[in-house]
Formats: sequence, C-alpha cells, structure tokens
Amino acid sequence: MTAGTAVARDQYRDDFAALLEESFLQHEITEGSVVKGRVVAIEKDVAVIDIGAKTEGRVALKEFAGPGREGELNVGDEVEVYVDRIENALGEAVISRDKARREESWVKLEKAFEANERVTGTIFNQVKGGYTVDLDGAVAFLPRSQVDIRPVRDVTPLLGTPQPFQILKMDRRRGNIVVSRRTVLEESRAEQRSELVANLEEGQVIDGVVKNITEYGAFVDLGGIDGLLHVTDMAWRRVNHPSEVVTIGQTVKVKIIKINHETHRISLGIKQLLADPWEGIAARYPEGAKLKGRVTNITDYGAFVELEPGIEGLIHVSEMSWTKKNVHPGKIVSTSQEVEVQILEVDQVKRRISLGLKQTLQNPWEGFAEKHPVGSEVEGEVKNKTEFGLFIGLEGDVDGMVHLSDLDWNRPGEQVIDEFKKGDMVRAQVLDVDVEKERISLGIKQLAGDPFSEAGEVKKGQIVTCEIVEVKDSGLEVRIADTDMQTFIRRAELARDRGDQRPERFAAGEKVDARVVQFDRKARRVQVSIKALEVAEEKEAMAQFGSADSGASLGDILGAAFKKAKPEDEE
Repeated sequence: MTAGTAVARDQYRDDFAALLEESFLQHEITEGSVVKGRVVAIEKDVAVIDIGAKTEGRVALKEFAGPGREGELNVGDEVEVYVDRIENALGEAVISRDKARREESWVKLEKAFEANERVTGTIFNQVKGGYTVDLDGAVAFLPRSQVDIRPVRDVTPLLGTPQPFQILKMDRRRGNIVVSRRTVLEESRAEQRSELVANLEEGQVIDGVVKNITEYGAFVDLGGIDGLLHVTDMAWRRVNHPSEVVTIGQTVKVKIIKINHETHRISLGIKQLLADPWEGIAARYPEGAKLKGRVTNITDYGAFVELEPGIEGLIHVSEMSWTKKNVHPGKIVSTSQEVEVQILEVDQVKRRISLGLKQTLQNPWEGFAEKHPVGSEVEGEVKNKTEFGLFIGLEGDVDGMVHLSDLDWNRPGEQVIDEFKKGDMVRAQVLDVDVEKERISLGIKQLAGDPFSEAGEVKKGQIVTCEIVEVKDSGLEVRIADTDMQTFIRRAELARDRGDQRPERFAAGEKVDARVVQFDRKARRVQVSIKALEVAEEKEAMAQFGSADSGASLGDILGAAFKKAKPEDEE
C-alpha cells in the first residue's frame, strides 16, 4: 500500500465521521420541542409516529380531530408533534399532537395580535360568563358581551362554524386568550355604514321602514343604515309619543335633515315635507285678537293651547287668572278643555305665541272700582294679619288692605290690630283703588268720622275742658270735651309750680281745664297745657289788678279780683 492510498483512506474515514455526526445532530430531539414525524402505523384509536433517531411515539387519533378540522389520518402522513419526554418506561417517546398544534397556534396568534389582525376560530362550548373558541389548537375565551353587537339569547347557530375574531388580550405564561366577535362585526358594520352614508345627501327624500320606537323618536331603516326620526320632527303639531304618528314596520317617506359623517348619525324628518304653518302667522293671529283653542299640555309654568294643527301658544301661569297667583295651572284648566284666549304676542322667528286667559274676563279691580267708588262702604272677612295691616276679602275674589294707620284715630295701629283675628267680618271704607297695581286701600277708622274734622271751633289759645282718660307717670291721657280728640298732657305741663306737677294729684274720670297751645288740623295734631292756662290767668290778673312790682302777691290780686266780681247784694 502506498503512502498516497493510506492518506486517502484516512481522509474518507474523517469525512464519514463528520457526516455521521452531522446526521445525529440533525436528528437530535429535545424535550419540550415541536418536531416532524411520519405515521408508520394506525392501531385502533392511536397512531404510531416515527419522530426520527429510531424513536417512535403514540398519539390518540382524537387529537387529530377537532372543531372545524377533519380527523382522517393515513399511514405515511407527515405531522408535527410536541415531545413531552424522549423515552418512557416502555422505551417510547411521549408525544402530543394537541400541544404541537397549540404551540404552533400561539406563535401565529402572537404575530396576529401584534399586527392587530383578525384570526379564524370556532365556538365549540359554553362556559360561565361566555364561550370557548378553538383557534386552530389554542383555546380562547369569548365573553358573552363580545358575541354580537346586540345581546344574543341563543348561540346555537354559531357553534361549529369558523368565524373571524379579534384578539383582545393574550397571556402566554398563564395560557389565557380573550377574543371578540363583536369588534369584527362593528368594524364591518362601520365599513358598510360608510359606504351607505357616502351615497346619501342632506335634503334627500327617501323611503324607509320604521325599525324601532322609543320615547324620544323612531329609528328608520334606510336600507342597511338607521336614521333617527325625532319626535319633534314628526309633525308640526305637538306629538306626545311617536306611536301617535308611526308604527313598527311602517314604510314612511322621510327627508334627510343632517348627516354626521364622523359618527354616521343621520337625522330624519317628516314634517319638513309638509307646508310650514308658521308662515304668515302674524297676519292670521294679530295681537289682541280673541279666539278659541284646545289645551294640549299642562306644565308647572303654564298651559299649551292648540289654535290649529301645528300651531300652539302658551298661556303663562301669570296670564291665567287675575286673582289666583300662586296656583298650579292644572287647577285652572284641564287637558283637552276648550278655552277662549287672547293673542298677547306673536314671534314668528322663535315660533312662539303668547296667550292670555284672564284677558278674556273682566278685570276684577275694574269691576270693583265701578261698583264701589272711593268713599263707599264695604264688608269683608279678615283673610290675613301682617305687621303693616289687615287684608280683607272683598267681592269679586279680590283683597283690600287696611293699613295700621287707618285702624283708629287715636290709638296706635300696633295696639289696635290685636283686637282683630282671622275670620272676623269687618266693615271699612274704600279709600283708593289702583287698577294697574291691583291694589285696594281700605280704612276702618274713617267710618267713625274724623275727630279733627268735627272739632268745631277749637283753636289755638282756647280754654277747653278735658276728661282724664288715663293717669301715667309721665303725664295725663285726656279727651277734649264734646269731641273725639285725645291728646297727652306731659308732666311738665300739669302745673305752673314744679311741686304741683305730680300726675298722682289727678284721677281717671276727673275733668280739668287746659289751654290749647297747638292745633294743626292738617297735621292732625292738638296739644293742651294746664300750666299754660295758669300762666295766662296770672298775666291777665296782674294786668287788671296790679303788677309784680307793686308788692301785692298773687293771692292778694286774685282776692281783690274776686271781691270786685262778687255782686253787691252778696256783700
């Protein structure tokens, strides 16, 4: 053997060893990996699969079947399996087709989740709160709220049918996948709506079918997209409920009022196809005109009256009654009642008509003034007592007020008002009627006459006789004889001498003379003084019988005057 031959043989041996090692490396199997194998035999309900390296494993045939997949398997088919263990006690590999498929699916699903792509799956079972979905080996959870756009009572038609889903959440460590069918439907619906909306225009008149009715309107199907027909756009007249105008399943002709291309919301109207009754409204309903209408609705602030189909006016609560101020409108009028009203104001721009109900009736204050002029006498019941007077209920459901100052000529009103109580019948004199301000002024003291008007010849400087009404520490309350005038004599005016200025010297019921020191008929003021009378008498006596400088005392002067005035026969 030559040296060259020996070298060639060594080289061949090295190449063979390298190829053999490479072959072992290529067929090296590790636990927890997915490998390809070939079906070498099918025995009853298991398939024998060769995974290479003279290693075989058994897989139940049911693992090759599943929701949406064919379970037929033949000898010679190549399949991927998951290696749990390379060798068990029987010398066989422990492999799984389900786990292989799951591993394969997770890889695909993670890519789809990252790319926000839809995946195909099959709903195959119901669990608490939702359903399970097979995503080609991986099991996902479909919440009940994510099955459809609207709640679905029965999902039986959806079972076993491959459908697109959107992955909402994935957690490989926990093996959790959450999917949604609703998201896919909403996206598809949005695409369809966009196409439909693109073919519609504002102002277009189109036929639609009433699909649903709510409290605020009706949804109309326009051929794959819904539009809202609001209750206010159904008719020019007031519509209390949409069911008064449309019914479910009814075909209606509507006008597209507005289209929101971002939200795909479409507003529809029926009344826009009819003539606007508000055109020329001012000419048909001039201010001041009186006409009849029907009450259609009552609120806290008034009542709506239909004057003609599509035309309503509002009677504000303040225009309902002349006298009932704080009363709910429902206590004055009732729904469907026919009433006569007066047009107060018409605003065609704002589509408002203000009506008056009380204007069709006589103003009770005008009627009272005509029947009871100033100075006449009326009778009524005390309705209320306040800090400033009495309110008296009068004919015509109006009230008159007696101010404190008009209760009594001599006593303060705060004192006199306590003598009246609610429900008392009283008589009073009409002092003033203000129709515009809706006020009637009454007086009770005026029925007794004005003491100052009947004072006769009482004047300043006159000497009058007074009857003591009450003795007080500060003076005397007296009444001037032959009049109804009362006045007060202060303590300092009870006598000329300070020592005699004592009220206790007097008693109620006694009569004393005094001098009028002030009398103002206009200001209704009178003042008398005993002291002024004594001073005046002293001056008069001194003027006639002496002076203060003559040395005679007042007693001497008065004594001399008395003797002079005494008749001679008495002397």
